[in-house]
Amino acid sequence: MSLWRSWRGRILFFLAALGPGFITANVDNDAGGIFTYSQAGAQYGYSLLWTMIPITLALIVVQEMCARMGAVTGKGLSDLIREEFGLRVTAVCMLLLVVVNFTNVVTEFAGIAGSMQLFHVSKFISVPIGALLVWALVVRGDYKSVEKIFLFASVVYLAYIVAGVLGRPDWHEALVQTVKLPPRSAWRDHAYLYSTIAVIGTTITPWMQFYLQSSIVEKGVTVRQFKASRLDVIIGSIFTDVVAWFIVVVCAATLFVHGVRNIGVPADAAEAMRPIAGDYAFLLFAAGLLNASLFAASILPLTTAYTVCEGLGFESGLDRSWKQAPIFYWFYTLLLALGAGVVLLPRFNIVSMAILSQVLNGLLLPVILYFMLKLVNDKELMGEHTNSRWFNAVAWGTAVIVIVLSTALVWNTVRGG
Repeated sequence: MSLWRSWRGRILFFLAALGPGFITANVDNDAGGIFTYSQAGAQYGYSLLWTMIPITLALIVVQEMCARMGAVTGKGLSDLIREEFGLRVTAVCMLLLVVVNFTNVVTEFAGIAGSMQLFHVSKFISVPIGALLVWALVVRGDYKSVEKIFLFASVVYLAYIVAGVLGRPDWHEALVQTVKLPPRSAWRDHAYLYSTIAVIGTTITPWMQFYLQSSIVEKGVTVRQFKASRLDVIIGSIFTDVVAWFIVVVCAATLFVHGVRNIGVPADAAEAMRPIAGDYAFLLFAAGLLNASLFAASILPLTTAYTVCEGLGFESGLDRSWKQAPIFYWFYTLLLALGAGVVLLPRFNIVSMAILSQVLNGLLLPVILYFMLKLVNDKELMGEHTNSRWFNAVAWGTAVIVIVLSTALVWNTVRGG
């Protein structure tokens, strides 16, 4: 009986810990991320699976710092940037973030349109309905109810794991390639290098840091409760990269093996998979893409509204009414409407928008990481909860690697197209 109580307590603690970290990490597997992982599997088979280990470590390190800042200070990241670096710097950051996040929002609605077109539903039907559902969820719900729905959406990513199993991959080869570094000759292949940078570069994006810290604050997490939040971050980072691993695996086992090397948009992966892996794998992959796009279309405008309102001193939060936080809700509504509207344009180019969002994310990320590392090491702000020497070495090393990769990704993308 005591053993059951012990396990029961651990399970309850595990479930109670899930929240902002788990949600934020999973949104990283949005339409753009799914496209990148699908292309990696289709073009290079299992040979890029080794990237999943550094991806997971980088995600845990950066997300843990953000969650810790939120728990210690009780303030969002944009709020801290304004207080420590001034309103002018904050205003510039907010403007850049709005532009970057808007391109990401458009990409997510493109993902909704593409996934539903697989089922012969016009984007003129799927996109407005998707936008309305997302708007109603956020505007009509409070933080607890919205968080529960977001957690459910995170669990739906299990569809990719099932799709990976249905693809009947070579498990031994997949596991070997996960822990095996590529040969030196691979680095002389420009396309392989670009794909490696793209896979690692999609891990950490600017909006994730703002959303996670704001969510930690709104949930009311304190220093005493931070152990649970740290567990939340670690579990979320591992789960989302397990899902990414399976996306690469299923595309390697189906598309790569059958000579399908290039994917134009994420929905192409599901369409190409259908005659190879069967209807069930197709349905799971398509449903996963729809879920990921709706999920991210909810989060991205939300984090933008959080960030701008915090940075400029306006009221924000899902537990506040429209009357209490009108700027927050109007701004969220405007981003949704414009993002959906752009996708409905007759000559909208999905690929160009996806490339643009990737470039802009890469340009802004180094700036945000710099601010984060300066803030988390400020003893007046963080007290005894600043980074330790060891963690600082890992954090700065991670930041430098991510910055170099993001810069290289931007350079390669601009030079390539």
